[in-house]
Amino acid sequence: MKFAKTFTLLAGSIAMVLGTGTGAMAKTDLLVYTAVEADELKGFKNAFEADYPDINIKWVRDSTGIITSKLLAEKANPKADIVWGLAATSLMLLGNEGYFQGYAPKGLKKLDSKYYDTKNNPPQWVGQRAWIASICYNTVEAGKHKLPLPLSWADLTKPVYKGHVIMPNPNSSGTGFLDVSSWMQMQGEEAAWKYMDALHVNIARYTHSGSKPCKLAAKGEIPIGVSFAWGGAKAKNKGAPVEVIAPVEGVGWDLEAFGIVKNTKHLKAARAFADWSVTKKANVIYNISYAVV
Repeated sequence: MKFAKTFTLLAGSIAMVLGTGTGAMAKTDLLVYTAVEADELKGFKNAFEADYPDINIKWVRDSTGIITSKLLAEKANPKADIVWGLAATSLMLLGNEGYFQGYAPKGLKKLDSKYYDTKNNPPQWVGQRAWIASICYNTVEAGKHKLPLPLSWADLTKPVYKGHVIMPNPNSSGTGFLDVSSWMQMQGEEAAWKYMDALHVNIARYTHSGSKPCKLAAKGEIPIGVSFAWGGAKAKNKGAPVEVIAPVEGVGWDLEAFGIVKNTKHLKAARAFADWSVTKKANVIYNISYAVV
């Protein structure tokens, strides 16, 4: 009887320990380097973790140029588990440095092949959403300064716009880099440098991030901001007096994309995030920001 009572107490104690251990089991922390807008990250984190409650996303967020430089500086000892929401041009650069391990997310075949790396099998990077360069024009502020609607990139070099235009710094911003590279592709290198010299005369200042020029234009702090289209569309939908212009010469475009860092210690979690990132649920969230998905 005494033995039975002791065994029962011991079994109960073991059950409590096991139960406590299971309940307190730590989540997997997934370190994600990203250039996605800060105000979007909470929505992505909540949606993913609702589907994968055993994984905790930890963001490291900055503008495209800064994140890319950080990743290159850490090449010998990478800290990130996955790079997510960074310009595909940056992922290609990092891929050439041997940064990523290939992975074909579940559902990849449902994507257009233009949206992922087809040079490697499995792909080293997969696209999420595209964005295009544009001009954001505040009709109220422009009216105060009698500034006509600019219909082309060339228009922005006219003297009337001097001090009324801001654009992203191409050293830190992926959007700024996109602008410069697209001007060079459209105009040729020599003509593009002449254009940028002329444009520089009219620039009031350069911003760290690609979204800032349109945000400032939407707030009325500057009449014209060179930015990307979906940021302007989002501001206009909220009631800002903003027109979004696709210049007649053409516009540059790029993809936000992700790639799993080689030798990550959290490969299973990184693959889970990659799988989730090509789901319909993820694409619905991408589309909230008026991106091309």
